[in-house]
Amino acid sequence: MEHNIYNIGVEKTPANYLPITPLSLMDRSAKVYPDRLAVVYEGVRRTWGETYARCLKMASALSKRGYGKGDTISIMATNIPEMFESHFSVPMAGAVLNAINTRLDAEAVAFILSHAESKVIFVDPEFAEIVDRAVHIARPRDLLVVDITDPAFGEARKIGQIGYEELLAEGDADFRWIRPDDEWDAITLNYTSGTTGNPKGVIYHHRGAHLNALANVVSWHMGDRPVYLWTLPMFHCNGWCFPWTIAASAGVAVCLRAVRDEPIYRLIKEEGVTHFCGASVVLAMLVHAAPEMKEGLQTGVKVLTGGAPPPAIIIEKMEALGFDVTHGYGLTETYGPGVTCAWHEEWDGLSLPERAKLKARQGVRNHAMEEIMVANPDTQEPVPADGVTMGEIFMRGNNVMKGYLKNPTATDEAFAGGWFASGDLGVMHPDGYIELKDRSKDIIISGGENISSIEVEDVLYKHPEVMEAAVVARPHERWGETPCAFVKLRAGAEVTDKELIAFCRQNMAHFKAPKTVVFGDLPKTSTGKVQKFVLRDRARQMELQS
Repeated sequence: MEHNIYNIGVEKTPANYLPITPLSLMDRSAKVYPDRLAVVYEGVRRTWGETYARCLKMASALSKRGYGKGDTISIMATNIPEMFESHFSVPMAGAVLNAINTRLDAEAVAFILSHAESKVIFVDPEFAEIVDRAVHIARPRDLLVVDITDPAFGEARKIGQIGYEELLAEGDADFRWIRPDDEWDAITLNYTSGTTGNPKGVIYHHRGAHLNALANVVSWHMGDRPVYLWTLPMFHCNGWCFPWTIAASAGVAVCLRAVRDEPIYRLIKEEGVTHFCGASVVLAMLVHAAPEMKEGLQTGVKVLTGGAPPPAIIIEKMEALGFDVTHGYGLTETYGPGVTCAWHEEWDGLSLPERAKLKARQGVRNHAMEEIMVANPDTQEPVPADGVTMGEIFMRGNNVMKGYLKNPTATDEAFAGGWFASGDLGVMHPDGYIELKDRSKDIIISGGENISSIEVEDVLYKHPEVMEAAVVARPHERWGETPCAFVKLRAGAEVTDKELIAFCRQNMAHFKAPKTVVFGDLPKTSTGKVQKFVLRDRARQMELQS
């Protein structure tokens, strides 16, 4: 045996080793800064001491009723204080939180309740009807339905056996919250969109949630006491781990029921918001908002954008308004953005369009992600870092999911070769920054040539009258398929399909320009992503091009 003077024969003890968990982040902030403001929503203003006490009481109440380790507790709610609290109270009871997508129909919710074997569901009044139908479809055994009351929403039908505040009153504020036995233990369960079948249940563990929460603070330079506006749904990758991030930095969670331009601008000014996250569609909404909403807006508000890659022109317009935009990239399986576009100070002197183009890249791994590469999907051989050669994006690190619930085959496929295969296609630039080009299923192959739908969308967004754009493949008799653009114009704009096609041909290779343009609203998920599978179906149903 090799001699090692550091093998001193000491085992791990509670004195020198505790499983890490993001729950300790709230514990610290509440004890160090009990009087600091923590949660803001309509007439609610609670400190960290008050919020911590509520979480402990709810954890205690759940424990008293017999819910704990291995139990799934669901919630279907918008970004209200109860949703924020559940990210702490549920795992403090030892249980696993399942935040359900608020855009799902009753059948999809029923599937999740059954698949997750949910024991409790907290219900926002806005979704009482959907949950009630889902419960009747799933008929889960002994499911406790808890009604949340929100005066800001108004009167709503009660479907539960007990109210949220009533259940909270059953608990004790001096409850000793339950630490995980192992940081590998599950903390939350999040379901993918399920656009090609039933959604998959992605399991997060305490270690990944803790590390990614801290990585958010460092990667985004959040510092102490940020004021964070909840425009990103908390059900989406647990709000990219930001409930725990806000606790780590003893910041303020400014809750928001509906994502609209007026309340966003108003709250930014009234509450002194310093940070918020949002998909590309949210940024586009803010860019095109009425001028009077933007009056008096403070500069330097930090925006982290992800989901569908925002066009460089949208980033440019956001920066022109005074926002500081950072691009992130990730998936449900990576706790949200595991990649961010880290900024270099030498880029500050570049022109606004040049800076926007750099910021449109997805970037480099965050502090919790260990490795990232762009490689051949079949061999996992890295592609040249030339900014041109396309490959699949692979990641590995502590902020990659534990696995898929009840789906070992899908888990094994995702982790084949010791990497998590994203299914996204991109390039690696010479400076080590990745740039997403498309989902593998969204690449358009026309006459044997690969066309990135994102590249075509980026050109469309440069047209001054285009509000939103999405490009998918449309079957073509000669070329196999060609780009089909679905476009929403600014209010009152008058642009023809021929004009838009000509504009694209002037700004990119002719074969990449869309052959078809369809005007109208775009179908979206609750996280602001365009539902391209819906658009692909529409394009396939069109008469075959020749």
